[in-house]
Amino acid sequence: MARHTERNVNNALGNLLAGMLGPARVVFESTRVIAGHSGRQPDILITAPGRSPVVIEAEYRPAATAEADARARLGLQLTGGGAIEAAIALRYPAALANAADLPAAIAAAPLSYCLLTVAQYSNDASRQILNLARFPQSGWLEGSAADLADLVRLASAPQLAVDRVTAYMEDGINRAAAILDQLTGVTPALARLLGMDNVPQTRRMACAILANALVFHERIARLHPAIKPLSLVCGREVSYPQRETLHAWTAILAINYWPIFAIGKDLLQQLPAAPAAEILKELEYTVGQVNSAGIDNAHDLTGRVFQRLISDRKYLATFYTLPPSAALLARLAVAKMDGVNWSDPAAIGQLRIADFACGTGALLSAVYEQIAARYEQTGGHAANIHPIMMEEVLYGCDVMPSAIHITGSTLSGLQPEVGFGQSRLYTMPYGRQDDGSVKIGSLELLQSSAVMTLFNTSNPAYRTGSLGEETAAQIIIDVPDASYDLIIMNPPFTRATNHEGSHATVVNPAFAAFNASKPDMDAMGKRLNQVGKGSCYHGNAGIASAFAALSHRKLKPGGVLALVLPLSAAAGLSWQSFRQMLAAEYTDLSVLSIAANGKDMSFSSDTGMAECLVIARKAPPATAPAPRTHFVSLKRRPAGLAPANAIAGGIANPGPIRQIEDGPYAGARLTIGDELAGEMLTAPTGPAGESWGSVRLADYALAQTAYALTHSRLWLPQSPAALELKVAPLGVVGKLGLVSRDINGPDGRGPFDTVAYTDTATYPALWNHKAENETRMICKPDSQLIVRPGMEVKANTAWNVVSRAHLNVEFTFGSQPLVVAVTEQESMGGRVWPNVKFPDQRFDYAFAVWGNSTLGLLSYWWHASRQQSSKATVSIRSAETMPILDFRALSHNQLAIAEKIFNEFRELKLQPAYLADADPHRALLDRRVACHLLGLGDRAYHAIRRLAAKWCAEPSVQGGKARPKEAQFAA
Repeated sequence: MARHTERNVNNALGNLLAGMLGPARVVFESTRVIAGHSGRQPDILITAPGRSPVVIEAEYRPAATAEADARARLGLQLTGGGAIEAAIALRYPAALANAADLPAAIAAAPLSYCLLTVAQYSNDASRQILNLARFPQSGWLEGSAADLADLVRLASAPQLAVDRVTAYMEDGINRAAAILDQLTGVTPALARLLGMDNVPQTRRMACAILANALVFHERIARLHPAIKPLSLVCGREVSYPQRETLHAWTAILAINYWPIFAIGKDLLQQLPAAPAAEILKELEYTVGQVNSAGIDNAHDLTGRVFQRLISDRKYLATFYTLPPSAALLARLAVAKMDGVNWSDPAAIGQLRIADFACGTGALLSAVYEQIAARYEQTGGHAANIHPIMMEEVLYGCDVMPSAIHITGSTLSGLQPEVGFGQSRLYTMPYGRQDDGSVKIGSLELLQSSAVMTLFNTSNPAYRTGSLGEETAAQIIIDVPDASYDLIIMNPPFTRATNHEGSHATVVNPAFAAFNASKPDMDAMGKRLNQVGKGSCYHGNAGIASAFAALSHRKLKPGGVLALVLPLSAAAGLSWQSFRQMLAAEYTDLSVLSIAANGKDMSFSSDTGMAECLVIARKAPPATAPAPRTHFVSLKRRPAGLAPANAIAGGIANPGPIRQIEDGPYAGARLTIGDELAGEMLTAPTGPAGESWGSVRLADYALAQTAYALTHSRLWLPQSPAALELKVAPLGVVGKLGLVSRDINGPDGRGPFDTVAYTDTATYPALWNHKAENETRMICKPDSQLIVRPGMEVKANTAWNVVSRAHLNVEFTFGSQPLVVAVTEQESMGGRVWPNVKFPDQRFDYAFAVWGNSTLGLLSYWWHASRQQSSKATVSIRSAETMPILDFRALSHNQLAIAEKIFNEFRELKLQPAYLADADPHRALLDRRVACHLLGLGDRAYHAIRRLAAKWCAEPSVQGGKARPKEAQFAA
């Protein structure tokens, strides 16, 4: 059999890629493509309109020079214009050399490759390459030809140009907004058009919408000769730019492009002629800068710029889903869509995909791109399905008109040269209405499949006029239950309850947007309680749980649910109904989280809290829900689209995955090249909505030990088998005390007032965290309670729950040492130290020594919500199910030993929990508990200390806090 040369394989691969990359032009082994270097012939060159060229340099393994060849192509100019800023080094398996059917063999072959990109040029005219980036940083990606085609798509995005354009756009918008700031008589009308307050953010948003429309105007003018270019409608030499621009936009609207130009036209018409001319000329210059960057189709630009301008984000909590996060969620979601013929436009057109809180459209755009990629891999051209995607497939709703403009622009920008008719993008009614009722946006659909929208900017048939607010026409849309194939959302996270935190001064932060009054907020809260009744919505979980309930209602059997949620969804008691719903009615459940700190622990921008991705299929009839959940914990959030794509591929095709019951051997490694991207394991899906402890972990061996411990089995690192150790829920062994609002709550809820502590206090209380009082297991009360007049009987009843033992329900591992505190005398447990009352007072001592040992720290951490960097929280109700040593199973001698250990440690200072592995007192406590209280022996003690080191290395424990130099492991 003849041996295939590398040239033959390159030709075959080029032909294969040409059939997977839509309109891209693929040439191979050509000597006429590099300007000034006719002798340099890239193995494969891929070019496409509006995209950066991508070169592939390929060799048979070991491919000693492929990477160097690819690197040498970077920065070269093509004869047709454009610089090569992305090159792929590819290694063919040796078996291809003797393949009988070379095209089929390449399609099925395991390929390995890396991506090299220009990260920075010099600022001078030479444009020398200063920095290169390699992905992965070391090692090679493994995948098929289809995976390679996906990487080519991603690599062809002109990232450097997009970054420059984002800066240009922001600068130009700010300059234009400075002009608009002076028009105090006009800005209220602009704010009303946008459904926003008359504040600087709104004026920047108005200018951003105008700038965005001008960018599209220039593109459309190149496609439609009847449309004048910007230079002729608002350039420096145009006498009446407002009139000329409005005339051109009217002509554009006659073609279509309503999502982009309708509200832009309305805004422009509100401006006086002179300042309108200034603004237009300023923005026309900005568009010129955009065009000079060489970007024809920078669809992610819109979301980047607009996200920073959205008003009321602090209340609506509509945080931007970062493009890599959106791509990761979308790919995993689309991968779960069964039975779709991606080669058939008619089949694609039958799909119904929705985001009922679409914001900037990042998630809908990411899903669109996944579907377009699958269609192109079968030989289609994404432009062919654009009209039906816009007219029938994609549904987007939001309460902000500006968000609908952004989403429409983002989706339209995916194929800006292709027109379409009516789209399914709707602004939903929110707040007090003209008829006196209140509306709560998309959540109105919880009660009905039909809802009246504020207006639809994408269909001229639905508009009542062309001037100002006359364009806001109320229409009825129908969103039938059980009719969607995919619902993907990053819903608002705010809560209707207002106990503490950043919304402490807001009556009802879930409904505080748009200057809502207290009566309006109260009415909206009641409305949500009404429509959410009987669903997984819970007020303490917040609006996100209501959107989860809406998704469930609208999703058809077999459809896919894909949500970005706060990490509290994994452990919060208020989210239990949501987890129970998934366990009972869904299959193929995947949960992703990030074992990192700060901004890297979320999938969205600017949230400051940990998040998770939840993807599952609604079980079709006669299909049993999946008994197991696939957990993925990433080391950090994806840094770009290529890493997101690689991570998604590894998750969707994982190979063997270890189970949580298998013992402390860690999970399956998720790698990108040589880099560990995270770990994966599977765990039983608790039918009662049990918390998901397997989130935000760097080392799944800890999850396996903690899981075994909750099932009365102590399985320690390096131990071949588990030991029996009786464990029970805290609420079974003891009784939790009162919620602080039942102690000193307003309006008669609590019988006490809280004042400063005195040594003669009648009703002492351990109320707040005070660092100087909390380094020893024995703690002094910090407050006292004063009985409110007329509430003596209620006070005496409340006082019956007092005890000596207290549980830390807001535990910051980086600064606090104690899970359990004990007071000399019985005292009331307050906001962060509720009471735990046991039937046998000797249990107080056992609780203290167990809870503050490494095993107690692990159990607490496993059970608690880990939504913040180094802080774990439990509610009093959720603490009832926290696993603890079953003190009822201890002998009298063991209880006496526990008391002796407590007395030995009561005055010893413990270091903050994140230093448990280096704290000699904690090490001694571990020895006493393991060897003397439990009789486990020296080997078990050393394994527990190894466990302490693993636990202290967890990002959710150390919170990124630097360890003191003197903090060394204490054996």
